[in-house]
Amino acid sequence: EILVSLMLVYVATLVLGYLVYGPWKDPMGYNFPQTKTFEKVTQIPRLMQGSRMSIGLLLALAGAAALWVFLFRTRAGFAQQVGGLAPAAARYAGFSSRRALWTALLISGGAAGLAGALEVAGPIGQLTPYVPAGYGFAAIIVAFVGRLHPVGMILSAILMSMFYIGGELAQSRLGLPKSLTGVFQGLLLFTLLACDTLIAYRVRWVGSKKGGV
Repeated sequence: EILVSLMLVYVATLVLGYLVYGPWKDPMGYNFPQTKTFEKVTQIPRLMQGSRMSIGLLLALAGAAALWVFLFRTRAGFAQQVGGLAPAAARYAGFSSRRALWTALLISGGAAGLAGALEVAGPIGQLTPYVPAGYGFAAIIVAFVGRLHPVGMILSAILMSMFYIGGELAQSRLGLPKSLTGVFQGLLLFTLLACDTLIAYRVRWVGSKKGGV
């Protein structure tokens, strides 16, 4: 499902490009590929004036709390975890692994769509081809770094935001390419995966015995 999600990102990007270059294009936008600026009443209010933070931050925290309650305090959440981690054990216990898969797809897809809507209706205020900004790929790294735990993902999201801010500062002050942020994200992910591999499969150095062949 991760591979399918990654491939569908490009499909969604092409659909977005068609809309902002075509039927949704702002006729008064000086031929820039963008939609009309959303009306004030439809925009997400900001937490502080002069800041990009909106009430979407509070909704994200509330969503993480609700996810924690669902996973660790309800029978359905337990069935969801068992169905994802051990499908055979889930079937033996009477849980449906297929239902767990579809539930995860629907919840994660809805959460991703809500996050995109909050970003567009919040700091940006309109649709442009540059809205995605690689957030979907970064979300996978956030999930792995957070160990697939709601609280851990909040902390890893803060760390990932520091990477984005650091990348922008490095570009503006040091003249480094913005793609440097993606390099650090990839290094972080591969380091984590390597640590998981070394923990699961411990490497032991076996020396040759004296006098042996």
